[in-house]
Amino acid sequence: MRKKHNGMRPQDVLILLEILAHFKKQEARNHDILSNWSLTNKVIAQDLQMSESEVSESLQRSEYAGLLEDYKSKHINKRAFLDFLLYGLKYVFPAHPEGLARGIPTAHSVAPLSENIVSNEVYVWASANGTVRGQTITPLYPTVPEIVKNDENLYTLLALVDAIRTGSARINKLASTQLEQYILG
Repeated sequence: MRKKHNGMRPQDVLILLEILAHFKKQEARNHDILSNWSLTNKVIAQDLQMSESEVSESLQRSEYAGLLEDYKSKHINKRAFLDFLLYGLKYVFPAHPEGLARGIPTAHSVAPLSENIVSNEVYVWASANGTVRGQTITPLYPTVPEIVKNDENLYTLLALVDAIRTGSARINKLASTQLEQYILG
């Protein structure tokens, strides 16, 4: 029996972004799209520093919500997920800049958006290992500042998502275009 759906959680977005980032890495290595047989719940859990049961429950919620077409193959409904990111994310998981801290740059403060936006405001995920001082943004999941060090694709996706969660209309438009290109190709 399937558990009752009690709404999406921030880690659901993170897990779906991890799946997209994994596929992007596979495409870059092999120049063609591979099946996702090697991306197990255990691998996702290790990469994102969370439990396997948390990953499993998240994938079930995402499938129920229509963001994941198939739980087992981890096939994302890319159009639905993109629509959720572009039009729903900032209302469901908003991010408001808080106090100043040292951290890891996010949103418009990191490429690809930093290449097109000149701003004195720097947004960061607070981290003792951070290299930049800026206004803190609460990440979608507590492990985000640590896990992005090992995955450039995931870092880019999370920064674009944060730009949508926090950005002005101009930043939102640029981030939306970048996300659409990344997700839909």
